[in-house]
Amino acid sequence: MAGLKVVTAVRVLLRSLLIQGSWNYRTMQGAGLGFALVPILRWLYRGDEAGFAAALRRHTQFFNAHPYLSTVAIAALARMEAARASADHIDRFRRALVSPLGSLGDRLVWARWRPLSALAAILLFLMGAPWWVAVTFFLVTYNALHLGLRIWGLRVGWREGPEVGRALVGSPLRRLPDRLTIPLAIVSGALVPPLALAVGSSSGVGPLPILAVALALAAAGAWRPAGARRLAVLGLLVGLLIYITLAASVW
Repeated sequence: MAGLKVVTAVRVLLRSLLIQGSWNYRTMQGAGLGFALVPILRWLYRGDEAGFAAALRRHTQFFNAHPYLSTVAIAALARMEAARASADHIDRFRRALVSPLGSLGDRLVWARWRPLSALAAILLFLMGAPWWVAVTFFLVTYNALHLGLRIWGLRVGWREGPEVGRALVGSPLRRLPDRLTIPLAIVSGALVPPLALAVGSSSGVGPLPILAVALALAAAGAWRPAGARRLAVLGLLVGLLIYITLAASVW
């Protein structure tokens, strides 16, 4: 990050972890955004307390995006401050980042990576791993992307500045949610057999529902992302229907 001291960048990165610490209904993450920007603003406006105060007021206004991608906005806004962009330009740019950063982060993290990491950890536990291994696996796997996104956002935001939107459009992150759909469908389906086996062994039902679900989900993995999701859900429902039918005859 040319022009930005490593110590300052690290302080901003650590402060970005607290961007939701002062969330409120008026500015949402605005206060947290200003808090994260303080180290850079202090550096840019050293010796100019009035300029620092004015800049801080600008960045504590409304802002709301995915917290893990907030560093994209933080670094890009800091770069604009370094270029002494107008307050109106900075305000419009900050508001323009809200929707794309929120949408991308929600699709990638909340809808894909978090459930994939959690379900994979549960599957690991059901396969016989100690509970602490499963928990450690989740924390390491989930935070690998979490922290990677924050560091990446800081780098690309500072490098691109007001042109960061162009970098987001061409970023592989836009395609990553779709690519994670098949693994998520497969891991979700893989959880059904051990769960069905546990219930089936206690009720006396054989492995037929387990095989039905496993085969349906294996076939789902060969399809494109949208098809995999639909087939995985369909296979799960069919397998559970078979299981309930057989279980009812035992009960």
